[in-house]
Amino acid sequence: MAYLQPDREGKVYLPAIRAAKENGEKLVCLTAYDYPTARIVDEAGVDMILVGDSIGNVIHGYGNTIPVSLDEITSACIAVKRGTERAMVIADMPFGTYHVSENESVKNALRLMKYGGAEAVKLEGGRNRVDLVRRLVDEEIPVVAHIGLTPQSVYKMGGYRVQGRTADQAKRLLNDAKLLEEAGAFAIVLELVPRELAAMITRELEISTIGIGAGADCDIQVLVLHDLMGMTFGRQPRFVRKYADLRQVMTDAIHAWTGDVRSGAYPNEDESYGLTAETLVELENS
Repeated sequence: MAYLQPDREGKVYLPAIRAAKENGEKLVCLTAYDYPTARIVDEAGVDMILVGDSIGNVIHGYGNTIPVSLDEITSACIAVKRGTERAMVIADMPFGTYHVSENESVKNALRLMKYGGAEAVKLEGGRNRVDLVRRLVDEEIPVVAHIGLTPQSVYKMGGYRVQGRTADQAKRLLNDAKLLEEAGAFAIVLELVPRELAAMITRELEISTIGIGAGADCDIQVLVLHDLMGMTFGRQPRFVRKYADLRQVMTDAIHAWTGDVRSGAYPNEDESYGLTAETLVELENS
């Protein structure tokens, strides 16, 4: 169980997110899946931390998010919560944990909050999730909705493609967003939708939009930390801007260390522990 500490001054809760929307203030959200990363992200001033099912891709090496389990998200959430003081911690509900009865879905969401320490949950889907969102909110569970590209529907969608390109598709997404707002979601992720549509949805809603590959007009921007830091493999989406190359930094450090080990330069005397002269004499005379 995540044992909660007293809130730090400026802790981000729903009122702060609503106020940012009203004031036109941009907020930022990054993923984290462990204690040290969460501490770094939180201390850097990020407003929201998503314990995302992207853990499947960037931590466990799954081909997509489908295999991620509730146990994996709960465990990661516990670690992230311990490393976070200011940011709001949001936990993804993995595939299969809210595709069941409403009662079972509520039970799974409550587990993420009660034992994982999450302060909100996120789930994918549009009008088909409205009743569930309303039920979760009625049970005092803050909800972030997610429309556009929904990675847990990758098999149905036939891949990772921009959503809402046609007028009919765009209207459907806009209507879905309004329905989810009415159901009580406090924010909606817009993933891989045209920037003009994202801007329109952002203007139409009173709640915050969280953009990923959806242009600059969303109220909040989110990225997978590993993408931002250059810690992923393969081709990246066009919206990913790499701000560092930690993969190369780590590779260089490992090469330097292994070279020192093989040459005998590591560890030196200052990096190891020795015996006293008296102990050495005693050993030699024994």
